[in-house]
Amino acid sequence: MRSHFCGQLNESFIGQRVTLCGWADVSRNLGGVCFIDLRDHEGIVQVVAEPDNPAYAVAADVGYEYCLKVTGTVRARHSVNSKIATGAVEVVAESIEILNTAATLPFYNHENPGEDIRLRYRYLDLRRPEMQRTMRTRTALVQALRRHLDAAGFQDIETPILTKATPEGARDYLVPSRVHPGEFFALPQSPQLFKQLLMMAGMDRYYQIARCFRDEDLRADRQPEFTQLDMEFAFVTEQDIQDFVEGMIRGIFREVQGVELADPFPRMTYAEAMRRYGSDKPDLRIALELVDVAELVKHSEFKVFTDWAGHADGRVAALRVPGGASLSRKQIDDLAAHCAKYGAKGLAWMKVEDLTKGRDGIASPIAKFLDDATLQAVLAAAGAKEGDILFFGAGPYKTVCDFMGALRLKVAKDLDLVAEGWAPLWVTDFPMFEWDEEAQRYVALHHPFTAPKVDDVDDLVANARTAVSRGYDMVLNGNEIGGGSVRIHRTAMQSTVFDLLGISKDEAQAKFGFLLEALQYGAPPHGGIAFGIDRIAALMAGTESIRDVIAFPKTASAQCLLTSAPSPIPDVQLAELHVKVREPE
Repeated sequence: MRSHFCGQLNESFIGQRVTLCGWADVSRNLGGVCFIDLRDHEGIVQVVAEPDNPAYAVAADVGYEYCLKVTGTVRARHSVNSKIATGAVEVVAESIEILNTAATLPFYNHENPGEDIRLRYRYLDLRRPEMQRTMRTRTALVQALRRHLDAAGFQDIETPILTKATPEGARDYLVPSRVHPGEFFALPQSPQLFKQLLMMAGMDRYYQIARCFRDEDLRADRQPEFTQLDMEFAFVTEQDIQDFVEGMIRGIFREVQGVELADPFPRMTYAEAMRRYGSDKPDLRIALELVDVAELVKHSEFKVFTDWAGHADGRVAALRVPGGASLSRKQIDDLAAHCAKYGAKGLAWMKVEDLTKGRDGIASPIAKFLDDATLQAVLAAAGAKEGDILFFGAGPYKTVCDFMGALRLKVAKDLDLVAEGWAPLWVTDFPMFEWDEEAQRYVALHHPFTAPKVDDVDDLVANARTAVSRGYDMVLNGNEIGGGSVRIHRTAMQSTVFDLLGISKDEAQAKFGFLLEALQYGAPPHGGIAFGIDRIAALMAGTESIRDVIAFPKTASAQCLLTSAPSPIPDVQLAELHVKVREPE
């Protein structure tokens, strides 16, 4: 139907006859002439319908988002529009065919409709040039990844979508089996076990652009169904994996974004990241760091500090914010409320107004509880300068990390302390386990198939609380974009990890018997990593939410407003699946 795309036309096409198809982005009837901005997925070009041409009568009736076919000749534009790529030319219409009219739309391209409207009419939202750009960025990302991996000898292998439920089954989407009454498949949270089995099958290097599913509470960077680049390597160490994928990501950003990432990426351990930044995915564009001051304040008169300074699992940390003395009391209270969302019981602070005046130059509700020597030691440790504010957090180590890390991000954003550019990072040496107080058992920090640093089973059992894994994450601008590990490849170690996680032998056999059996038949050392395609695409496109780079995303309540899913199922269909619905209590 068409000879060219709208956005492709430039001065080299002047004098050529072209046929274009697209939508009327803007239609202007100026009486003596009609102008239509015709838009397709490549861009916009101006179409001119002059009164001595039959196309004029049709153009006069064109409305917003009418679907059109235009044939005409390209000529130089009298008034160049530098805002669009085709702004130096226009198409003088010989004929305009209305392929379809459009009803009054719920929103216009120049508006900023609410997200509910955008998702309800997603097919219209996707027509917008901004959404076309973000989706093309995603396409370019996936194409570049495939080229890189294909060239490196990886096999693209599909793994099952209908699979077995995991021990953390509450997060699985379940699919009832019609032919096996009372039994269920689960949609995969990742292809983890199948890709390990592929290594045991001698496939050596595997990848897949995998669709994954997780039934969990949503945030801007979470969706119930998401896409990841899944990879696995045989006969490798974590360094082998990291070196390869770091080069891959550096090449992808060069190709898709035209930017050079650091070479090599900085590296830090999980413990260092938590100590310095209060986060296992620190944004290195922010120069602010946490400083431990427990030793300095443990003999002070401020009970909140002394209680936790002497506690084995406690922490007292300070955060210096340059120029923060200008913050109002309301702004400080708002920051305290933000910290409360992450477990803070309060937020102590000091404004450094004049260092030459000693304590008289400090404005703070807690300074009176610190003697002069302690006050000066705290200011020196934090590197305080005039005009700064110091924030303090005290409590359980992990809780202080959480809320002080969240404070660091918010205050940096509020005060414009986030540098431009890209800041990649490897975070390594994650703990093997976290202790779940409520469940009174260990849980895996990555997943139960991650290998520990130690090879000895007895050593792992004896030091489970402090055990370090061979897990690693790739972080970019404060976002975890990839996570992986070297896997357990011996049956005894895998069984021990299951046991430490409170998975009984019977449960392990029922859920993972096929894996434990496969490990007995010469399983090679192997490891891998998975990258969040949605997250990387969102970062490349410069958008806050991954919903902007997913064609048909769900809402924060896991609904599809376009199709009204999820929806009730007729009783007859439920009966065929041997399922009965219980009304919520």
